[in-house]
Amino acid sequence: MSVLPYLVAGWLFLVGCYGLATSRNLIHAVGSLAVCQASTYVLLLAVGYRHGGTAPVFSDIRPGSRPVVDPVVQALTLTDVVVGATLTALLLALVVQVSKRHGTVDPDELRELRG
Repeated sequence: MSVLPYLVAGWLFLVGCYGLATSRNLIHAVGSLAVCQASTYVLLLAVGYRHGGTAPVFSDIRPGSRPVVDPVVQALTLTDVVVGATLTALLLALVVQVSKRHGTVDPDELRELRG
């Protein structure tokens, strides 16, 4: 079992968090959040991977004769991709509206939003 996918997932998450923390642009922040989301794809696929595993269709092989890949993890990854794309689209639409209303995408210049 290789730890490389877990290291890649951790690295992607840290890069995305660094981008969020140092961002001076709302569009860059949304992109950094998408990178954090991509780390969950890698992590889910690493958890569900089986070396030598086949598709979980048992019409041509006897059950238990070969390892199969977990289909639940694949379904969760697909759901994660859809939720990530939806969240990114929603946040970018909000950034466009903030840019139209305030004329900037710099979070420090949005004085009206402070409490």
